[in-house]
Amino acid sequence: MSCIEQMKYKLYLERTSFKEAREYIEKNSDEVYYVEPGYKIFKDYYIIGVPPVAMGVKGKEMLFTYVKPCHGTFVMAVDSEEEINRLREREKEKIKASLKKGGPKAEPAASSSFQELWKK
Repeated sequence: MSCIEQMKYKLYLERTSFKEAREYIEKNSDEVYYVEPGYKIFKDYYIIGVPPVAMGVKGKEMLFTYVKPCHGTFVMAVDSEEEINRLREREKEKIKASLKKGGPKAEPAASSSFQELWKK
């Protein structure tokens, strides 16, 4: 695949900041994972951004930031159970409970701060 825009996707936010994108993903996802910039998704694409880079799972959708040069940062969602399972497996120790009211509760990760999380 030559371009992520050729995939069937949904846009939740357009032309926003990394911080606003991260906050949106944190508040609107059932599960939140923090990955390092350069995390590879869909075999060919790399997530870029300012750490901590949040990726979310909402039902069968994976929410992530997408940066398009000269157009800004977007929050995109793609239905992909395969990619969600890969994210869960690779990042399971970093899972955070959703900040959404009434969202499922999960055990907090062992790290107590983002700084400690990125030292690993």
